[in-house]
Amino acid sequence: QVQLQESGGGSVQTGGSLRLSCAVSGYPEDRYCMGWFRQAPGKEREGVAQIDNDGATSYGASVKGRFTISRDSTKTTLYLQMDNVRPDDTAMYYCAIDGRFSGYCYTLMQPPDSKYFYYWGRGTQVTAPH
Repeated sequence: QVQLQESGGGSVQTGGSLRLSCAVSGYPEDRYCMGWFRQAPGKEREGVAQIDNDGATSYGASVKGRFTISRDSTKTTLYLQMDNVRPDDTAMYYCAIDGRFSGYCYTLMQPPDSKYFYYWGRGTQVTAPH
């Protein structure tokens, strides 16, 4: 059974930093694209960042230059380093897997698109009060 478990969420002051983690277990392949998404109340799910098996990345425009996606050497833990956090970063953050392209993301020319990802975690809440 494939499981993705996010952790590291919480409350952070504007301008502060937070590091999210996502632990993957049970996935039968060792090459897959992984992404971070977020959804704020009343808004659509938004692609934050994605990383392929070779470490190539893409980011959403609103987080580029502030957030960094990475994964550990075993490729079973995904991270999102969030720096210079803003109130509009407040959302539930989800990690996800797209394993259809032998470790490559569908495209790195744009932020991740949720319709290409089919294994999801339950999310971790990030709150940056005004």
